[in-house]
Amino acid sequence: MWQVVTSFRLLRDASAPPVHRPWLRQVRPRMAGGWLAELVPASGFWPYFLNPAPAGASPELRDETSAILAAGPGRVRHDLDHLERHQGRLGPRARALYRSPETHLPRLVEEIHAYWELALAPYWARVRTLLDADVLFRARQVAERGAGEVLNDLHGSVRWDGTALHLVRRTRPLPRAAAGPGLLLAPSAFTGPRLLSRIVPPDPPQLAYPARGIGTLWEPGPAGGTEALAVVLGRSRARLLAELDAPASTTQLARRTGLAPSGVSRYLTALRDAGLVSAHRAGRSVLYARTAAAETLLAAAASRH
Repeated sequence: MWQVVTSFRLLRDASAPPVHRPWLRQVRPRMAGGWLAELVPASGFWPYFLNPAPAGASPELRDETSAILAAGPGRVRHDLDHLERHQGRLGPRARALYRSPETHLPRLVEEIHAYWELALAPYWARVRTLLDADVLFRARQVAERGAGEVLNDLHGSVRWDGTALHLVRRTRPLPRAAAGPGLLLAPSAFTGPRLLSRIVPPDPPQLAYPARGIGTLWEPGPAGGTEALAVVLGRSRARLLAELDAPASTTQLARRTGLAPSGVSRYLTALRDAGLVSAHRAGRSVLYARTAAAETLLAAAASRH
């Protein structure tokens, strides 16, 4: 949900970081208003119940939306009161959610899943690789130099002095006894340069920070090696994999490659069955995207090219 909320906010931000322009150009035209548009402003506070404490290191979206559905009416109304203080007024959907959380939370969750399928699922192999790499780097830091090294390297607004964690611009102290157990660090691809926090006892405090390597997130994949892959997969299938640096529909791929749409559809089905391509519905279209396995295959082929 950190990726859902921060990416949605980025879509609404006219001054979004240039690094995300390739993703923004593809996703913005497919977006529409709804529940999230009222709950997640372009800046400032959004309701804490949208970011439940994850149950593990790699939560699934359905796990976290189940936690949203389980948010008590008191939690929902408390957060919406806070949102109203920040924004001045609530929109009609937010007011309806305030009146009857049990009725409207399922509609919100349905929209979250639709947004995920549209804006994040086609790109998730890249995003997940970035996040996993950050987690592995931080784990190595802990093993070699201790948790203090991680905290002092996390973000310019965070400092660990050996006894206390200091957050720049946080004006209220957070006593250990009131904070909840532990500290949860959440790398994000979409926070921009900011560090974001969620502090809702008795949950552990959460800090969402920019993952390392964001500058390379939307760079085109390796161009070389398709000839070697063509020997294994066939020339047309290898060409389609190479074309999927960004998710695309059958029609778009046929136009770019010169292949017949029926052939493109057949090849994509074979690649999907092999776990190299995933399909995601975006309105009336279906977007195809490379999986993490395909990215690894292309990188391996390019390294030997």
